[in-house]
Amino acid sequence: MQEATPAVSAEKKPVNFYSLTLEDLKAYFKSLGKEQFRSQQVYKWVYEQRVTDVNQMTNLSKSFREELPKFLTFELPPVIQHLISVDGTQKFLFDMGNNMSVEAVLIPSDDRLTLCISSEVGCNMACKFCFTGKQKLKRRLTAEEIVGQFMQASDRLKDGQRISNIVFMGMGEPLDNCEAVFKSIQVLTNDWGMNLSRKKITVSTSGIVPEMWRIGAAGVRLAVSLNASNDEIRDHVMPINKKWNIEKLFEACRSYCRETGDKVTFEYVLLKGVTDSIEQARELVKLTRSVPCKINIIPFNEHPGSGFERPDDSQVEAFHRELMNLGAHVLLRRTMGRDIFAACGQLTDAKLRQDQTMDISNSILGGKRVRNSSGGQPRV
Repeated sequence: MQEATPAVSAEKKPVNFYSLTLEDLKAYFKSLGKEQFRSQQVYKWVYEQRVTDVNQMTNLSKSFREELPKFLTFELPPVIQHLISVDGTQKFLFDMGNNMSVEAVLIPSDDRLTLCISSEVGCNMACKFCFTGKQKLKRRLTAEEIVGQFMQASDRLKDGQRISNIVFMGMGEPLDNCEAVFKSIQVLTNDWGMNLSRKKITVSTSGIVPEMWRIGAAGVRLAVSLNASNDEIRDHVMPINKKWNIEKLFEACRSYCRETGDKVTFEYVLLKGVTDSIEQARELVKLTRSVPCKINIIPFNEHPGSGFERPDDSQVEAFHRELMNLGAHVLLRRTMGRDIFAACGQLTDAKLRQDQTMDISNSILGGKRVRNSSGGQPRV
C-alpha cells in the first residue's frame, strides 16, 4: 500500500537551503514524502545555475515547484557594504542580524582567486595583534551563513571569474565552531554543488589542539597561526599557547602530516621588536624542522589601538633572507587590501570599526580613497 505523504504543518518554517548537505536534503525530502533524487536537481539548479526562483526549475514537476517554497528558503546574509581596494582586493561586510556583522575578503592573484571566510562574530582567542581579537565572541556562525559568504561573493564576480580557493582565516577561530565549518565544507565541495576541491580549502587555527584532527579528516589543508619561535613570546601574543603550548601544537601538526601526506603552513606575523629579530628567524627554522611545512611571513598590518608596529621593510627583507639562507620553504606574503582594512588581522564587525578613530587610516595610507561599490563614502 502506498504511504501517505506527510502533511507539512502550516506553522513549520521552511529550512534554509544553504544549511543542508546533499545527504541532509535527501533525508529532508524523504521525511516529506518526496523523491530523494529531487535533492540533486535542486542542488544543481542553485549551485551550478544560480537559480533560486523555483518557477525556473523546469525539470521539477509543477506540483513540486508549487510546494517547494513551503519547504525551503534561499536566503543569504545581506551585504551591507562592498569595498574594492586599489590593488583589486574586495571586502564584504555581511549583516548577521541583531546588530551583528562579519567581514570576508576576496583576494586576487595571477593564478587564483581566494576568498577569506569568517566563521564567528568576534573571537575568544584574544590574540593581541588581531583586530578581531579585540571583540569578544558574540556568536558562532551557522553553516548557511558561512556558505552564504561564498555565494554572495561569487554572485558579484565578473563573467568568467570563479573563486578557486577558500581560506578560513577571517573573523573567528574555525576550530571553535567545528560543526558549522566542516558542514559548510561538505556543502561547497559536493559534486552536485560548487564542486570545489578540498585541496583548495585551508582551515587555519591558532592551536585548538584537540580539534586539529578534524582538518585532516576533512581532507583539507592545515594552516597554523604560529607567530612566535618560543613559548615565552607566544604566551604573550597568543594566550591560547598557555593551554596548548608549542610542543603539543607541533605534535598535532606532525600527526596531520603523517595521516595526510600534506605539509603544514605556518603563519608568522612580524611584529617590530617582538618577533622580527634575526635570532628569532634562526630559532623559527630550528623549531619547524620537525614538521614538513612552509612558512608564510606576514608583516604586521596596523589597526587602531593595536600597541604593535610594522617592521621596516629592510628588517622584513633581512628576516626573509635569513630563513631562505637556512633552507626554509618560505613565502613573504604580499600585503593586500590595507587601504580598506582588509589585510590579515584587520577584520572586525561594523560596530567596533565605527568606534575607532579614522586618524590611523590617514597616517598609514596618506588619505588614499577607495571605491565603495555600495555607494557613499568609504567606511574604514
